[in-house]
Amino acid sequence: MESTAKKSKNLRRLIVVLSVVIPLVVAVLFKVKIEGVDLTFLPPIYAGINGITAVLLLIALLFIKQKKVKLHERVIRICLFLSLLFLASYVAYHMTSDSAIYGGSLGMLYYPLLISHIVLSIAVVPLVLYSFLLGLEGQFEKHRKWTKFTWPIWFYVAVSGVIVYFMISPYYA
Repeated sequence: MESTAKKSKNLRRLIVVLSVVIPLVVAVLFKVKIEGVDLTFLPPIYAGINGITAVLLLIALLFIKQKKVKLHERVIRICLFLSLLFLASYVAYHMTSDSAIYGGSLGMLYYPLLISHIVLSIAVVPLVLYSFLLGLEGQFEKHRKWTKFTWPIWFYVAVSGVIVYFMISPYYA
């Protein structure tokens, strides 16, 4: 049977691998185009997933402030699942559809928001996974320190994803 220390070390390695592999795979899959599959219905769904994630992150924060640790953990697990579901639907859409081009007069707001959303969505992967691992391991002081900057970034990514969707949605083909 594997020791707890070895499991932790392996999970940390897995977090590093996932933090590198996920953005690379997403970038590569963006170049893949599957013809004849219509997934144009997905953008409002994955925007909705982002919105639900943002609300659940607020609820998770409320639960932990109320010292409802089990409820906090359950909600965070749901957020992790929703983030995975978002990623899968986002990649599926972009593998089957051309990206919409923003054509509005608020480009000076849209593009910085989009760029910050993309950059932080890459950065949030290791932050969320490592923070979650610290919580699972019972390293609550470290978990609290990490989540003080992880939670706002995750929340920003979820909320900015919804805003980006609403700003670009009139320009979908």
